[in-house]
Amino acid sequence: MLTLAAFALLASTPFNDLTAWLDRIAQSQLDARQPQIDAVHDRASAQARSAEARTRILRSLGGFIPYDGPLNARTTGTLEESGYRIEKIVFESLPRYFVTGNLYLPDSPGRHPAVLVPMGHWDEGKTAAQQIAGNLALKGFVVFAFDPVGQGERLQAYDWRVGSSLGGGATEQHIQSGALALLEGKSFARYRLHDTRRALDYLAGRAEVDPDRLGATGCSGGGTLTTYIAALDPRIKVAVSSCYMNSYRLLFAGPVGDSEQSLPNFLSAGLDQTDFVELFAPKPWLITSTEQDFFTPAGAKIVYDEARRWYTILGAEDRIKWVIGPGGHGTPPVVREAVYDWFLRWLGPGRPGADAKEQPIHLHPDHELRVSETGQVSTDFDSRELYEIIRDELPSIPNSSDISASMRTLIGHHAPSAIHRTGDLISFEPDPGLQITARLLPAATAGRHPAVLLVQSDLEASEHATQLAAAGNTVLLLAPRGLPAPATIRFSGDWITNARALLVGRVLPAMRAHDILCGIDLLAEMPEVDPTQIRATAADTAGIWLLMAAAADSRIQSIELSRTPYSLRAAFNNPLNRGLYDAVVPGAVAAWDLVDLVKAIAPRQVTWTDPVDWMRNLAVLPGYRYSTFGN
Repeated sequence: MLTLAAFALLASTPFNDLTAWLDRIAQSQLDARQPQIDAVHDRASAQARSAEARTRILRSLGGFIPYDGPLNARTTGTLEESGYRIEKIVFESLPRYFVTGNLYLPDSPGRHPAVLVPMGHWDEGKTAAQQIAGNLALKGFVVFAFDPVGQGERLQAYDWRVGSSLGGGATEQHIQSGALALLEGKSFARYRLHDTRRALDYLAGRAEVDPDRLGATGCSGGGTLTTYIAALDPRIKVAVSSCYMNSYRLLFAGPVGDSEQSLPNFLSAGLDQTDFVELFAPKPWLITSTEQDFFTPAGAKIVYDEARRWYTILGAEDRIKWVIGPGGHGTPPVVREAVYDWFLRWLGPGRPGADAKEQPIHLHPDHELRVSETGQVSTDFDSRELYEIIRDELPSIPNSSDISASMRTLIGHHAPSAIHRTGDLISFEPDPGLQITARLLPAATAGRHPAVLLVQSDLEASEHATQLAAAGNTVLLLAPRGLPAPATIRFSGDWITNARALLVGRVLPAMRAHDILCGIDLLAEMPEVDPTQIRATAADTAGIWLLMAAAADSRIQSIELSRTPYSLRAAFNNPLNRGLYDAVVPGAVAAWDLVDLVKAIAPRQVTWTDPVDWMRNLAVLPGYRYSTFGN
């Protein structure tokens, strides 16, 4: 019998063990990338590598959104400042999908260089751009700062009754949409990049702007979008990415970014963040960091060192620079002045006589910069939400010729290795270098017995488990890899593990289905088990991993599910979901849904009690079982 202390020890390690295992895969993929970079010695080989990197990046994004219809932009108000004015702008990135922003216009005549400012993950959105945007305007630049989806005036799942999003903060709103995009086989970054490109369309089209002198800068998540737009849109001539650029050498096991920052198959495609800079070369690129940032200077140095060699090959070593400022995540004054200096040097002249010294400006509270009257596009402009945009692209499910074969390919099951049994604990490696532990509850009587695999988040034996053993069943308690996971943000479950897995070309639900099948392997080899009588049970999202495993392997004679979401497609019915990332298989909804897995398991029995939707509300549907009060 395990002690409570032993359970606490087990509970503290699986998530970290899985992170370390995935990191070893990431490092091996970065190792494999390095010879391709080392082979670049001249302009021709640099251009060839960059062309290939662009193709791989766009594939990871899911491609551009093919829409360039009318922006229908309008100005809803103006603020007059000393030396510049701020126009309140709204435009349609897609039909009835509105983006709000502030345009900073110098009071000098003629056409000006211009800078696009995508925002980081500040809930206030564009308001956070004032210091940099106002100073650039005083120096003669037109600046456009706009709200990302899920921030500022573009909150998702906004409820006017409480005046906020029901979905939590900016990052969580991104993760919610990110899971839906992945289920369609795309990246959430695709939608963020589309908004950024459309904002650039607006900026470049203003009469006050010289469209041949366009730059971009942003911090944190804004640094991410600056990186993407600069690398992928040739209109950007100068780029400054702040508090973001880092190599996955250090980033992978650390602060992996949210849904627009973690592109599926990015590392397995032979990429690292430096590829964006190299794709932009030889145009001027400034990287800025801060000393105590979680996007560490050490990780930024790896990017800078490789990019500097690239710029040297192209004869443009003066066009790549790295600046480190004091403090934590953000842009302190020394960094901001480096930003001004970079744009004045490479995108200027702005205002005659302007220098990089920061000037005091009037900072407005959030409500004074609002474009809409109520502060939300959903209430003022009846804007669609992003989940509706993603849902509009939802494909019909084709008739799959063999779901079971598809599951076997996806899961890639193989027998476990390094099996060790100590008392009632069985440790094994489902994949080389990764160890997980299961717990065996032997049947109360001698001889061969039916077996039950209980898929759980931990190895605690419930009353139900002990009753099964007492009734003559061999019971195996199995917590698939990475479980129990640490507590995460409100709705998004163990999103960070699947984000890491997808970066290296792995799929978390498929890996956990493989772990379940390893548990079946263990049971089938036990002399006390009748291998023709093995069944399995799971609850919640784990039921989806079990459905995948049973569809792939007929040794599982029957399964029991409880409070498992009934459909992947049901997640597209509203903007909120709980734990969807734990079930995300990229592109799944284009090929199958959970009902198809049930059909593939037939004629073996699937007993499904109390199906739920993705907010864990009971779904009343025909063909399911429902518990009664007290049962």
